[in-house]
Amino acid sequence: MKFKLNINQTLQRLLAQEDTDGDKKITIDDKGPKTFLLEDENGNSLNIEGTYHLSNLLQELALSKKSNSEFAEINSSEIIENPVSRISRKIKNLYWNGLTRTIDAKGVAKIVEDDKIENAISYLYVPATDTVAFEYFKNLEASIPKLKVVQLAKDISSEYVLTLNKKPGILALALQQDNKEIKGVPFVVPGGRFNEMYGWDSYFIAIGLLLDNKPELAVGIAENFKYQIDHYGKILNANRSYYLTRTQPPLYTSLIVAITENSKPEKDWIAKHLHTAIKEYQTVWMQEGKRLTPNGLNRYKAEGIGLPFEVEVGHFDDVLEKYALLYNLPLREFEKKYLDREITDASLDAYFVHDRSMRESGHDTTNRFVNVCADLNTIDLNSLLYKYEIDIAFLIETEFDNHFTDEKHTTYSSEYWKEKAAFRKEKINELLWDTNAGIYYDYNFVKNEPHQFDAAATFYPLWANLCNAEQAEVLVKNALPKFKLKGGIAGSTKEAIDDLDVNSPQRQWDYPFGWAPHQMFLWEGLLNYNYVNEAQEMIYRWLWLITRNAVDYNGTIPEKFNLETSSLKIFAEYGNVGTAFDYITEEGFGWMNASYQVGLSILKTELKEELEKLTDPDTLF
Repeated sequence: MKFKLNINQTLQRLLAQEDTDGDKKITIDDKGPKTFLLEDENGNSLNIEGTYHLSNLLQELALSKKSNSEFAEINSSEIIENPVSRISRKIKNLYWNGLTRTIDAKGVAKIVEDDKIENAISYLYVPATDTVAFEYFKNLEASIPKLKVVQLAKDISSEYVLTLNKKPGILALALQQDNKEIKGVPFVVPGGRFNEMYGWDSYFIAIGLLLDNKPELAVGIAENFKYQIDHYGKILNANRSYYLTRTQPPLYTSLIVAITENSKPEKDWIAKHLHTAIKEYQTVWMQEGKRLTPNGLNRYKAEGIGLPFEVEVGHFDDVLEKYALLYNLPLREFEKKYLDREITDASLDAYFVHDRSMRESGHDTTNRFVNVCADLNTIDLNSLLYKYEIDIAFLIETEFDNHFTDEKHTTYSSEYWKEKAAFRKEKINELLWDTNAGIYYDYNFVKNEPHQFDAAATFYPLWANLCNAEQAEVLVKNALPKFKLKGGIAGSTKEAIDDLDVNSPQRQWDYPFGWAPHQMFLWEGLLNYNYVNEAQEMIYRWLWLITRNAVDYNGTIPEKFNLETSSLKIFAEYGNVGTAFDYITEEGFGWMNASYQVGLSILKTELKEELEKLTDPDTLF
């Protein structure tokens, strides 16, 4: 049934009755009657009841309002739509579009909008190695208020990057020629205040895009990965000036393989990306004394100087207080002087080497890595690099007849890369696998001992397919229950944080918080080893959590969840991105959107039916 409604009148009446807390949403926190009679001039009527259906009406009215028409036709089927179908449909048809960006004449104004930094000028930095892009963007300056285009120095040292902190800005990404018009290669941002391209977020987003039949956007992400490696030397934490010294978890080859298997690109496309992936592997990860350690395994090791620029004032107060006392300065004055390098302190500098390396890992932040990250051969990084080596071998074998010559004219067979993977697997088993505990720990190569913190990264080897059958069984039967909560797996076990100093702050990648990347790696890992029932259970738990919160909170798809409370209400560290919007979210959150689509693509029909009824997972499993 279709209702012809006066948009503003209906919207105002609905909000006045149901939005009792005034946040422009209808949620379970509102105290209205939760029933609303919908009537139109044609005599149609429908009594809408319950938070979910009322919030759907609000969302449809808000979307109709964008047409600038006085009246709109609202279809009752969209108001009473099953929540699972509705969430998936909105992700595919609305949210991905809302998160898509380009850095070009049409898109640059949106991308330099910045609620993180208040600048009178919006800086766009272009690499010295891309003169075509510099000329293109320079020509845009006059037509875009506040835009200032700056060419980066050829030598991007830590000292140079520090100078950019006086005028931070966005870094240019790839351009393409389209019918004689220069356009930006599209990419998809995480959402909310994250209005730029993030490294490992983009991989998970791309997997969701491929599932939703948007291969051109997944290819765009790969093209922008390649651009960053070619022009900035690495896939960046994100394309901001203060991230130039920091990379992200290596997932580029996994994306190349996913695109190759999904979209069957031209051989030349695969070859150019394989060239760049090998270059990244050799220059970013396998340089001795940097991210390669003497035992042959790898670590996260971000460069940079001093305080990480992106954090809010006060974030490091617990660390800086003792130094402020030591230097006999008020805390804020010491922080500013240290940030500006008027004061230097070797021990504090060392702390921030570990902190920036932790942020490079994607796990920002976790007590697992505080003041130690750069000393660790982490299980997550080494699992990802094992997968890199296997991926490169796979592509050479299946796409290039086992014969591939790189840009330095070195010819490789798949066996070369398989041998590297075999060596890494042997070292992981020697140093990172704890037989007695039945878990993978990071290894402190400085102290030559395991770093015993039970983290969800222990399941990465399942995803990378490097476990043997016995290790997989121990992880699934013994380790998994320690991480499992009603809505999925937490970033660590509760015991891991119970063992910490009582003054340690709560950190968002530890217990009780749950994140989409950990769930997605776990699901695929379980399926790799034929733990189908366990995979189905863990997928259901996560999708139930997303659906339950979307139903209760006006369609909200947040960055992460508190698994202890099965709630999106989180107050640790940075709060929860994706929860701040009026009337309707038009973005969701990047990797959360992807996890929903991936999970639904795997979930069995009978469990989808239970999900549609929002059956509590603890009653099913």
